[in-house]
Amino acid sequence: MIYADYLRPGNLNDALHALASGSFQVLAGGTDVYPSHSNAAPKTTVLDITGLSDLAGIALQDKTWRIGATTTWSTLARAELPPQMHGLQAAAREVGGVQIQNTGTVAGNICNASPAADGVPALLALDAELELASLQGTRRMSLQQFLLGSRKTACRPDELVTAVLIPQRPGARASFLKLGHRRYLVISIVMVSALIELDQGIIRHAAVAVGACSAVARRLHALEQKLIGHPAHSAVIDLVSDADLAELSPIDDVRGTAEYRSEVALTLVCRAIAEAMHE
Repeated sequence: MIYADYLRPGNLNDALHALASGSFQVLAGGTDVYPSHSNAAPKTTVLDITGLSDLAGIALQDKTWRIGATTTWSTLARAELPPQMHGLQAAAREVGGVQIQNTGTVAGNICNASPAADGVPALLALDAELELASLQGTRRMSLQQFLLGSRKTACRPDELVTAVLIPQRPGARASFLKLGHRRYLVISIVMVSALIELDQGIIRHAAVAVGACSAVARRLHALEQKLIGHPAHSAVIDLVSDADLAELSPIDDVRGTAEYRSEVALTLVCRAIAEAMHE
């Protein structure tokens, strides 16, 4: 593929000036960009942000985990992180194959805004926020607010996602489960991530998110509230019912029917909660 217009800035300030001056296709890992333009060059200038080294890496700052926008899934999967992040790391190992994980970036997976983006349910369960930068300054937005629909986000044309921010929960444990037609290199049929925080064996915080069953991944808020206050043992799974999935809106497609997705989602939700409790 040959790009007629291509820009690779060496620092964030230059990148933001470019975004403020015109329309750009942002390129990081390229695992979504290249397939989408396999038959033709992009209609807008490509802004390659791989030269912005400050946007990569994982660090704990002021009780907040900061994951740089260009951090790859392989880097995330291999990092020494607490149990709170284990669901996200499990998701990282499910993003395509190893070659995709070595190149694809965390922010790219989010900004692509696919309903089946593997990283999104785990990040939703972690109450992730996004840091967005422009020449006007920096703002933060919850991931749920950022995702407006299939392939739609709240990112302005002059903005760049610079980091994913996750509040530290030292006592939390998390899980991630995915169903596809095969183990790797497959679009998800259903994904579930659960995060459980205990206080002397009692659930004091719960987060459950389901992907590929709505235009955007969804948190099951009613179920989360139902779980709080209950002992963390196998009987808590009996609290989960079909009604708890009312916030979802699965569709029929080539990977499965809406009915099948609903049944699978219920099963995976129960398994993910059980796994998070005993992770």
